[in-house]
Amino acid sequence: MMNASFHHHRLSSTQPSSSLLPKPFIQRSPPANLLPIRRRRSSTLEFQGKQKCLLSIRASIIDNVKGVKTSKETVSSAKAVIRATDPGLLSNLIGNTLLLELVSADIDSATGLEKETIKGYAKKVKTENDEVIYESEFKVPAGFGEVGAILVQNELYKEMFLNNIVLDGLPNGPIHFNCSSWVHSKFDNSIKRIFFSNKSYLPNDTPTGLKKLRETDLENLRGNGEGERKKFDRIYDYDTYNDLGDPDSSSDDLARPVLGSKIHPYPRRCRTGRPRSKKDPLSETRSISVYVPRDETFEDVKVSTFGISTLKSVLHAFLPTLEVILLNPKLGFPHFTEIDTLFKEGVPVPKDKNFFQLLLPRLVKTITDGGDEALLFESPEMMERDKFSWFRDEEFSRQTLAGLNPYSLELVTEWPLKSKLDPEIYGSPESLITTELVEREIRGVMTIDEALKQKKMFILDYHDLLLPYVSKVREIEGTTLYGSRTLFFLTMEGTLKPIAIELTRPPVGDKPQWKQVFTPGWDGTSCWLWRLAKAHVCAHDSGYHQLVIHWLRTHCCTEPYIIAANRQLSAMHPIYRLLHPHFRYTMEINALARESLINAGGIIESCFSPGKYAIELSSAAYDQLWRFDMEALPADLIRRGMAVEDPTAEHGLKLSIEDYPFANDGLILWDAIKQWVRDYVNHYYPDSSLVESDKELQDWWTEVRTKGHADKKDEPWWPVLKTPEDLVNVLTTIIWVAAGHHAAVNFGQYVYAGYFPNRPTIARTNMPTEDPVDDEYKNFLHKPEFALLKCFPSKIQATTVMAVLDVLSGHSPDEEYLGDQTEPSWAENPVIKAAFEQFNGRLKELEGIIDERNNNLSLKNRTGAGVVPYELLKPFSKPGVTGMGVPNSISI
Repeated sequence: MMNASFHHHRLSSTQPSSSLLPKPFIQRSPPANLLPIRRRRSSTLEFQGKQKCLLSIRASIIDNVKGVKTSKETVSSAKAVIRATDPGLLSNLIGNTLLLELVSADIDSATGLEKETIKGYAKKVKTENDEVIYESEFKVPAGFGEVGAILVQNELYKEMFLNNIVLDGLPNGPIHFNCSSWVHSKFDNSIKRIFFSNKSYLPNDTPTGLKKLRETDLENLRGNGEGERKKFDRIYDYDTYNDLGDPDSSSDDLARPVLGSKIHPYPRRCRTGRPRSKKDPLSETRSISVYVPRDETFEDVKVSTFGISTLKSVLHAFLPTLEVILLNPKLGFPHFTEIDTLFKEGVPVPKDKNFFQLLLPRLVKTITDGGDEALLFESPEMMERDKFSWFRDEEFSRQTLAGLNPYSLELVTEWPLKSKLDPEIYGSPESLITTELVEREIRGVMTIDEALKQKKMFILDYHDLLLPYVSKVREIEGTTLYGSRTLFFLTMEGTLKPIAIELTRPPVGDKPQWKQVFTPGWDGTSCWLWRLAKAHVCAHDSGYHQLVIHWLRTHCCTEPYIIAANRQLSAMHPIYRLLHPHFRYTMEINALARESLINAGGIIESCFSPGKYAIELSSAAYDQLWRFDMEALPADLIRRGMAVEDPTAEHGLKLSIEDYPFANDGLILWDAIKQWVRDYVNHYYPDSSLVESDKELQDWWTEVRTKGHADKKDEPWWPVLKTPEDLVNVLTTIIWVAAGHHAAVNFGQYVYAGYFPNRPTIARTNMPTEDPVDDEYKNFLHKPEFALLKCFPSKIQATTVMAVLDVLSGHSPDEEYLGDQTEPSWAENPVIKAAFEQFNGRLKELEGIIDERNNNLSLKNRTGAGVVPYELLKPFSKPGVTGMGVPNSISI
């Protein structure tokens, strides 16, 4: 243990900003509390070549006037918990590992400048319960004032993971500095790290001794927009999606357009600064790994990244092996029984790849006494409950309300149906779904006018979005595409009945427009054509779900909020601390997606209908459909005609379909989030003027619009932050998208798509009735089952998607669920603590409501014989693939 002198180091205005490193991702140290406090699970975490370290700092208080120690009772201890690279033998020889400087929250009244910092070194003293303990001793003058920040410099050659610092025994009680952050070596970067205490301050309320430090911290986080980012950097900046293609590849087929322009509007992603492509200077070269700011990734912590590391194993090691095993990429399944073997016998894994069982224990299993291993899929719950449910029209319809994509169904408000595309290019805009056809299919129950008036007609409309890509996609070998419309009728029982599917091909070459309407027929040929048409629609819905509803509207659109928050909101800002739990791991999983999922030749392009045009199609959807003000759940429902405002109704909305499981559960969750956010915001902004005068807040929201979503910056629908309620609506929307929206469309992927005939991701063959060839049509008539199997994904496509969805659908053991664990900074504020406890209580009530609803057999869209109960918005879950649980963030 060492005594530290009163070090004369002044935070003056002349000190260059580069001398200080930006804020950490704050996590709090737990006071006694009824609710669990969010912290790294120090008793269970394992590290790959790392040890967790507990830093204990001794602090002595001396009289500022006399300069002598006042009494033994004034000597106090301060502790810091660190998870870091084990310093090892070298640190014991060198001695010093961390240089700490205490920063006063006050300025010097005599000079008007920041007070001199107090410097001390920390030394390792022991290891206790797998935690390395460090201690240091400070002498703090009585007039020093409250410690508002600590500067940290890592004296070792390795980075260290710092969990928290607790200064204990000071006159006003312990001060907590929760860090949860990697501290780089001073040999990599000489800039000291800054950690602020748990107290939250609006910019105008910042203690005078911390104002310049607060500003400098943000300046360093923004960087200068130059150079290639290094692994240890913590710099947040913007760039376009110019790294999905690989123009310099030997394959000429891997170049892709840059997304993020007037031609291809798109949100922005984090800048990496990699060199430009030689063949296309607008594109960035690709690399083995993709930079994200250091505290956005915790890949060195085994348990923390269970889901991400498993996904990396699947993408980088397992799938290439699978391609070798299944030699013919075009080979399909000859019989439905062969699909069943994926769940019973599996696909043999080469003996030299036995390490896969250690990496992927859920996917790869030992199947013989000889130790042979196979890719053996778990039977999805849907298959376990009713193996043939995917074949039924009732289930096809039900899943639009309670399945993997409950975001696409719309109320029909205009009749007849008509395309808005240019007829000179795409052919006749009129739909072949006529009044006579609809009235025939609903068996005369009512006229089409009565059905429209009573809000009985609903549609999945992928016609205008997909039709411009049909010709291009059809040039890709082994796939096809149509524009599609699927019409549904709401029955007296409150369930949906599919009544017509229209598939359209625009004029191609010398071929005119082709379109045909398919209905649930009564003869064998009509029935099989209907099943084939449903397979095409399911492939359209699967692609739209993955590219737009899932990737674009949650992952992609959230990244700008994260970048802007770190660039413009200080770590001590209360809104930063409210949002931070909802940003965990998102940038890392997005970087992995750009690396292996949505990139040229990646999983999405290889296995989903739009093929190489997949992400370009998501750009078109962003351009035509995305609006921030419509991402709120109530606004989304109203926009699609699935609800109308009704002040007398629960949640202020009346649903067009009463038994709409996603909406029914989602609105309770939305209201709970909004009430928690309102309580939080109103505490920090009791006066409306505080919102408009909060420069950091206004700069954050301006940057979200003008930089993060730059291609839509001039749209009139962007909310303006003038009042606390404006802020509540914006924050509730962001939290909903990161938590509720993402959970609803992600964690049911294996449940509903694990048995791929239910949700094929691609259609490989045209309808038999489109330009029929005699032999092919005869084969269809002779064996229609084989025609359906040929239309389905190939073996390699199906098993690839199933393996990826199995991982994406699972919860990590360290998952942090919405409303489950309070941030320690919230726990230290009695008002915020009480509000969070109420939030937690509402979510527990929601769990009970969902269980009760799933036992109510009158709710036919969420329960019944062979039906998977709707649980995707149950807030909490155990680890693994459970089909429930709402994490705080987009963490997988």
